[in-house]
Amino acid sequence: MLNGKVAVVTGASRGIGRAVAIRLAKEGAIVIINYNGSKERAEAVKSEIETAGGRAEIWQCNVSDYSACEEMFKEITAKFGSVDILVNNAGITKDGLLMKMSEEDYDAVLDTNLKGTFNCIRFVARQMIKQRGGRIINMSSVSGVLGNAGQANYSASKAGVIGLTKSAARELASRGITVNAIAPGFINTEMTEVLSDKVKEGAVAQIPMGKFGEAEDIANTVAFLASENAGYITGQVINVDGGMAM
Repeated sequence: MLNGKVAVVTGASRGIGRAVAIRLAKEGAIVIINYNGSKERAEAVKSEIETAGGRAEIWQCNVSDYSACEEMFKEITAKFGSVDILVNNAGITKDGLLMKMSEEDYDAVLDTNLKGTFNCIRFVARQMIKQRGGRIINMSSVSGVLGNAGQANYSASKAGVIGLTKSAARELASRGITVNAIAPGFINTEMTEVLSDKVKEGAVAQIPMGKFGEAEDIANTVAFLASENAGYITGQVINVDGGMAM
């Protein structure tokens, strides 16, 4: 159980982030629901958690903004006294073939997915070092492990998250802080709903288990990595992908 632990989940207003926030609250954590533009969705997640008897707050911050991240973690620490769990889930896609991809689309994805993860680790680490403990869980992707045509920017950002995870794990291990990554495969979320039936069929054909996963599958893995049961696990990338990347 995570009773009384303070957990920050970035990009928690929908999809995997929403499922993670709800699961951590169910485990007893006080959940900070970070969002960038979807305040109504964030409020809905907060309401769902509170209706079930949990505790949650919403917090607006664009994670790609270095100074804004610094301010967010200062304010959260001042209010709650600690940050025990950070789940770097915020991410965007701007897919396109490499030869046609604009500089703006490349930069936007790297800024949110990779720099945003760095920003949050950079500022949460200070508090976790002071506490001499904490859990950092970064969201990579099967695309960052295998690569994916039409996703050069997304795959690069998620591969970068893996390198960042391993480096941060080495730097912070002696302070009692674990840093791990999860690499989801194809998960039933709004991000995959927009795929054509043909693309979905092609994806399923690559998955040994023969189906897409659910956001709760990722949330279950986050809950484990955030728990005391995972205290001796750090610097790892856990594929939750139905066997796609084995």
